[in-house]
Amino acid sequence: MSRAATSAGAGPLPGGAAPAPPRRRPVSAATAAVAVLVVAAHVLAWRGTEFSPVALLQGWRGMADFLEQALPPDLSAGVLLTGARAALVTLAIGLLGTTLSVPSALVLALLAARTTTPNRWAYQAARSVLSFLRAVPDVVFALVFVTAVGLGPFAGVLALIFHNTGVMGKLWAEAMEEIDLGPRDALRVSGASGTQVAAHAVLPSVVPQFVGLLLYRFDVNVRSSLVLGLVGAGGIGFLVNQSIKLFRFGEMVTHLMLVMVLVVAVDQLSAHVRRRIGA
Repeated sequence: MSRAATSAGAGPLPGGAAPAPPRRRPVSAATAAVAVLVVAAHVLAWRGTEFSPVALLQGWRGMADFLEQALPPDLSAGVLLTGARAALVTLAIGLLGTTLSVPSALVLALLAARTTTPNRWAYQAARSVLSFLRAVPDVVFALVFVTAVGLGPFAGVLALIFHNTGVMGKLWAEAMEEIDLGPRDALRVSGASGTQVAAHAVLPSVVPQFVGLLLYRFDVNVRSSLVLGLVGAGGIGFLVNQSIKLFRFGEMVTHLMLVMVLVVAVDQLSAHVRRRIGA
């Protein structure tokens, strides 16, 4: 029997002795320290958020009362018609918030990608702007624009434009940094300008990824539009908030059902378009 087979545990050692069990590698100090930090972080998070399964179980009566008032949903014609109109407004907010952010996201993405921006200062400046736009939640943008332009869907569109510019610009910049650099370098050697390199080498290579990411963000923005409505940015989220304040929980459930239909429809449409692009 070969030494390799014996060391792999394929058979007994000469003389009938059993093979020695594989030695376990000792846990390194760094691994132990990371494990301790993870556990400590979860303990602090548990205490900081006052997470309590017992309190949840003790509140079952309040949840039961809420469900008793919310079910069955109010399916009257007036509520359904009002909710359907508001759902279309929510869809419009998500659509405009996505498409109107494309120009600014594209410009910042080109500046924030090393494949198209060799200048280090321009690169860092664009990255900083994208980081700021991503760091500020769309709800905060909505609150700011509600104070500027008043209640309504316009504030929601503006909020999504700013926030989506940061998110989509970052995703597009990363997609451009992962392309094959051969065509780009060939154009640079031939004397092409930065704009020509971006238009003829970089962007054609990432069009499918760009479209896929754009559809993904549209799906996300439609759902975000519901939350923006809760702070006065219009759409069906505003009706949900109004129903809760007026204790009309049956209407609230109806509006949430319409939201579910809208989100599923948008998700199916986006998935269909992405499959067509990838085919």
